[in-house]
Amino acid sequence: MKHDAFPIGGQTVAPGSRRTVDLPVSVMSDHTPVTMSVHVVNGRRPGPVLFVSAAIHGDEVIGVEIARRLLRAPQLSALRGTLLVVPIVNTFGFLNHSRYLPDRRDLNRSFPGSEGGSMASRLAHLFMREVVERSDFGIDLHSAAIHRTNLPQVRISPTKPETEEFAQLFGAPVVIRANLREGSLRQEAQRIGVDMLLFEAGEALRFDELSSRVGTTGILRVMHRMGMIGSRGVSRARTGPVIASSSAWVRAPAGGLLRAYKAAGDTVEENDVLGAISDPFGERDEQLLAPFAGLIIGRSNMPVVNEGEALFHIARTPHRDPAAAVETLTTQLEAETMYDEDEIL
Repeated sequence: MKHDAFPIGGQTVAPGSRRTVDLPVSVMSDHTPVTMSVHVVNGRRPGPVLFVSAAIHGDEVIGVEIARRLLRAPQLSALRGTLLVVPIVNTFGFLNHSRYLPDRRDLNRSFPGSEGGSMASRLAHLFMREVVERSDFGIDLHSAAIHRTNLPQVRISPTKPETEEFAQLFGAPVVIRANLREGSLRQEAQRIGVDMLLFEAGEALRFDELSSRVGTTGILRVMHRMGMIGSRGVSRARTGPVIASSSAWVRAPAGGLLRAYKAAGDTVEENDVLGAISDPFGERDEQLLAPFAGLIIGRSNMPVVNEGEALFHIARTPHRDPAAAVETLTTQLEAETMYDEDEIL
């Protein structure tokens, strides 16, 4: 069956070819044009359309690295269907090392956007029109906010259980059924019938190898399941992820200096000591206790904390040993083929 050329941004990408298409977004105050670049890989044979996006929050750079590795994957040479990769959605935030746009709006609270709205609204509208509405499925890449780190995890809508199959074969240590946020990409994509996974890993403005590998390998597994690529070079996860239906943050009961005793990926029992907060004079010391048994999926990296700040993110997990699942998945990723140094840097 013949595969058609893929139209986007007033251009067409022929079957069996790939091209970066620059979609005009805005013009900065010094007359510098700003674009959103979409790399289109159009296979020779027909198949689904998948979008992969990163840096909706401009400081979440780990997704940009995952997108770069994906576009270099040799499996794409025999692609069926079309892959749309947007390594940097929020160009403004990326250039400024900021989560937000210059108008201080959060792009992931601005969907579906509008053509004549704010800067964030216009960018959201463009992304929906040119990318999401043309796709059958999507994977959006994120990291923790600045000064925090996340264990690699996939988040899915609790009202769309059919996405759980993709989430489980992705191979991240944890899958979380997370409610949709008003104005988020996940909410708007689901509203128009495009299901998606949200991948969270690592920390803002930082790369780490484990997060990069989990993300890249996971996307290839999903593409294989969708029939877009073959099985060659696509490993299977040796164990299933931990499924969590809820989570909670442990917050600082007082300001001071945090000594953390637990890291992301550690399991805890109820009332386990997570860390302690002391005043600078050593006169007061308050322990942080786990409110329930579970798995630490995120934590603050800052030793200086204020009262009320979120410090440890704990997911409620089933009775199976979550630490064993995390260790097995990590060991498998470490044992897989190493990337060349020039591919990592």
